[in-house]
Amino acid sequence: MVKRLEFDHGLEEITNLLIEMGKRVEAALTESMDALKDSDVETAKRIVKSDISLNQLEEKVSEIGAKLIATQQPVAKDLRRILIAFKISSDLERMGDLAVDIAKVVIRLDGQPLIKPLLDLPRMAELVEVMISESLQSYVDENADLAYKSAKDDDQVDALYSQIIRELFSLMVENPKTVGQAMLLSFVGRYIERIADHATNIAESVVYLITGKRPDLNQ
Repeated sequence: MVKRLEFDHGLEEITNLLIEMGKRVEAALTESMDALKDSDVETAKRIVKSDISLNQLEEKVSEIGAKLIATQQPVAKDLRRILIAFKISSDLERMGDLAVDIAKVVIRLDGQPLIKPLLDLPRMAELVEVMISESLQSYVDENADLAYKSAKDDDQVDALYSQIIRELFSLMVENPKTVGQAMLLSFVGRYIERIADHATNIAESVVYLITGKRPDLNQ
């Protein structure tokens, strides 16, 4: 009984760390997109410097999980939950890196006036933030339906990304002077699209946790 209580406490610690990582990723994405809209280089530099805190949380998840495996010797679903937590923390850490990559684009733009109003990129980011929140909530609640719903939202993100690339390509053709900035904005779209892919990875992990079978939701 004591052993089970210790295990449950360790799992709760891990879950809380993953939730905290998710909140930090969402905040970094929101702030980096705001910095892009406002050409706010100073905020972008702060986002880049704060990336280390997410890495530290990932390390803590690994430490607690490894200790639980060593001392509690979990099997079946209990072991699966820990291994999936490792995978989720890795996906979240990578999302944080991609949010930092957006901030680095802001730094490279260095206050240039934007060649077009930002409409679809912020919309992509908003959708992705919902995906992050829902995929993590599906883990906490072990809710496969919510995991599938989160993964389905990726289709909208992909459609917006394709639209953005078409528009930026047209701008480059019409005015070659826009090529440099258009390429950087296309990178931002790619980074957001990759964050969505990692959120979908989390949804896949949740379905695997619940069913024991890993679906391919990233199509």
